[in-house]
This record gives sequence, structure tokens and C-alpha cells, in this order.
Amino acid sequence: MSSQELKNKIGFVSLGCPKNLVDSEVMMGLVAGQGYELTADRDAADVLVVNTCGFIDAAKKESIDTILEMAELKSTGKCQKLVVTGCLVERYRQDLQREIPEIDAVLGVNELETIVTAVGPSARDLSLPVLATAPPASALYLYNERTPRILATPKYSAYVKIAEGCDHPCSFCVIPQMRGKFRSRPMGSILNEADRLASQGVKELLLIGQDTTDYGKDLGIKDGLAHLLRELDRVEGLHWIRFLYAYPNNVHDAMLDVMAESDHICKYIDIPLQHASSRILKSMLRGGNRRSLTNLIRRIRDRVPGVAVRTTFIVGFPGETDADFDELLGFVREVEFDNLGVFTYSDEEECGAFGLDDKVPSKIARSRQSKLMRAQARIAARKAKGMIRKKVEVLIEGTSSESELLLQGRTQCQAPEIDGCVLINDFAEGLDPQSGDFVNVEITGAALYDLVGTAVSKVAPRTPKQEPSRLGATVARKN
Repeated sequence: MSSQELKNKIGFVSLGCPKNLVDSEVMMGLVAGQGYELTADRDAADVLVVNTCGFIDAAKKESIDTILEMAELKSTGKCQKLVVTGCLVERYRQDLQREIPEIDAVLGVNELETIVTAVGPSARDLSLPVLATAPPASALYLYNERTPRILATPKYSAYVKIAEGCDHPCSFCVIPQMRGKFRSRPMGSILNEADRLASQGVKELLLIGQDTTDYGKDLGIKDGLAHLLRELDRVEGLHWIRFLYAYPNNVHDAMLDVMAESDHICKYIDIPLQHASSRILKSMLRGGNRRSLTNLIRRIRDRVPGVAVRTTFIVGFPGETDADFDELLGFVREVEFDNLGVFTYSDEEECGAFGLDDKVPSKIARSRQSKLMRAQARIAARKAKGMIRKKVEVLIEGTSSESELLLQGRTQCQAPEIDGCVLINDFAEGLDPQSGDFVNVEITGAALYDLVGTAVSKVAPRTPKQEPSRLGATVARKN
């Protein structure tokens, strides 16, 4: 590599979910390992990389708008090359190259390691073959603990992808077509990465995958996530361990029991239910009904006292009637979720639902979305008020974006970026919490989704569990 290439500055823009962020971190690690300098200043970048999301219409629009914005810098700024990666490439590779000629190279989600070639001097019009709907296993990418990676998260928190792809046939989702079949990372690889991250100062580990509760099934491990959580609970330095995206059919008692027993596995479960009408769930290829889902949430809460349950729903799915929506609304009011998100249905051409009749007008879908969120807002406000005068453990994130006079943090029941926060407006004498510290906070007030409180004391560092591993830690780290 020439001295001129070593001076190139690479800027990354990562869009979409945390899984996409990990992909961006891997690509940043790969290019940095080859001597390229990373920059957060897009105006200073010689090469810009946009890692796109292509899940639904809103995400596609954001991705296209960002690509076009970065493309302008090729004529108005320092940028000499524009590379587009990620899910949007998997869906619209030729379209992107044809419609946006400023793009110099495109890489899909299974081509991350080609980023070094793409940012190099001879990668103009790099276009790798489009992967088939069901690519061979050898073509599917999944990073491991030896893969270079540069964290884009705060130093105290890190995402770890424990699996990739998805085998669920949900009729509204294009993830299997974009990401391929479900495949788990070996447990030893995950544990070794967790050890390294903890040694670097990471205190909160967030396990992600399209369905984390499916972890290990392809490796022949029964209750794989439960075993993985037990092993991670022994990693010195980790204070919180959180997993995201649980599939309703895979929430087993073994996993819930591990959550209940551990002081450091967050009492938080993100379980996208999508609907409560049995007719709509059947059309979504999800299965279940309001009664079975109610029983599921009751079982989770019974086995894990104090757990926060987050879910997401889709309204406006083809064929959704007023009666179907009323059943969903009644379900939300009955169950009283701790956190809830609502999306309007996005009609994606590769999805099974694309060919369904009785499409719901967008105006009606948006109205239902607003009505459901208003119902949840009342539930959230009531739950928040119920927290006043209680003491909770909070991870300090730093100065609040609302005011430099406030600190901001999160409880176990608040995941980064998607849930509310705790605003700290006062401290006990002698207490000076910093980003990454865990403190006990007495809640003194509540807003709709956020809490307000006083930091009263620091939380003592955790002590890992010392009992022998059920899997054998040495063996687990070799697999």
C-alpha cells in the first residue's frame, strides 16, 4: 500500500438496526487494519461508506436520501469515492448502480470483507454477483471473535451478534431473503469476544440476532440461549447482559429461569408480537391468538418478577378489519406492556403478504397507529408515576441532550435508543458520576416515558458467579 493510500480518510454512515451497526463496526475494523484513517467528519472523508437498511419503505427512503446526500459531496467536497453496502444492496443492487451513477461500489451483507478492496484505488464499479434467494452456506457471512472490529457505541456498552439470518417465514418480512438462513456463532467465539470486550471496559453487553431465542438450535444445543447467558454471567467485568428480539414460540422456561436467577442479566425482554388477532396472525404466518399471547406474557412475568416487557405491533396489515384492530387494542389495554412500538404495514414486493387482497388505506393504518400509541401513552404514564420514591440502578450515559444541567442514564428496563431514560437532576454529597458508572437513583418525578431522580450512591462492582459451568467454560471457549 502506498503512502498516499495510507493518508486516505474513510467515513462511515450506518443506518438501521444494531445488527447493521455491528456490520459497520466490522468494516471499520477491516479498513483500519489496512492503514486507512477513519473520520467522523464527512467533509474530510476521501471515501464515504453508507451502510443501508432496506427493511421497509421508511428505511429505504432514509437510505436513498442519505446516499444522495453523500453523493453530492463528490462534487462539493473532498469525497472521491462512494461505497454503498448493506440490505438495500441485497434488494436493489442493479437499480442503485443504474439510478445513482455516483456510486462507485456496492457490497451486500455477505460481502463485508470486500470493503478493503472497495475503498481502494482500483474499485470503480465494483459489483459482485447478486446472491440468490437461498445462497449456499459457504456464501453466508458471520463474523467471529478474531474479526477486526471498531466499536461505534460508548466505551461502556457493546453489541454482540450471536447469530445471523432467520428461518421464520413471516409474510411481512424480507429478512430471510436479505440475510439468509439462521446460523449461530459457536459459543466459544461469543465468550471469547465477551472476555475481550469486558477487558476493554465494556460493562453492558447487548446480544443481538434476528431471533436470539433460536440461538444454538443449528448447533444441536438445547436451550442454547439459556446456556449462553449462564456462561456470560461468569465473565468478569460485565455488569449488565441484555438480549434483544425474542420470538414468541421460543420463550422457554429455562431461559426465563436464568434471567430470574441472575443479578446481571437484565430483567428485560423485547418480544415482537406483531398482532393479537388470530386471523391476522395466521395471515402473517405467525400463529397464536390473543389468549395464547396473554398467557405467554403472564408466564414471563410470573417466572421473572419485575421484568419489563417490550413489544412491537404492525397495524394496517392486508385484511385487517376494525374488529381485528379492536382486538389488538383490547389486548394492549389488558396486558399493559412496559414499552411498545407500533409500525404501519409496509407492502414489500418480495414478501408473501404482497399478493394479499384487501389492502388497508394508509390513512386508516396511520389512524390506528396513533390510537394504539395513545392507549400505550396512558399506560406508560401510569407506570412511570408508580416508580416515584423507588430506588433503581442506573447506567450513566452522560450529559442529557435536553440540558447541560442534567445527566442521563438508563435502568435495566430501558434499552439504548428505543426506550425512555432517567434524567438525574441532583446528587448526594460527594457523588460525581461519570459516563459508564452505575449509580442508585431515587426516582422523584416522571414524564410520559422518562423518569427523573436523584443519584444517591454508587453501585458496587459485580462479582461473577463462581460455581462450575454446566457446559464447562474451557470446552465452551474452544467450540
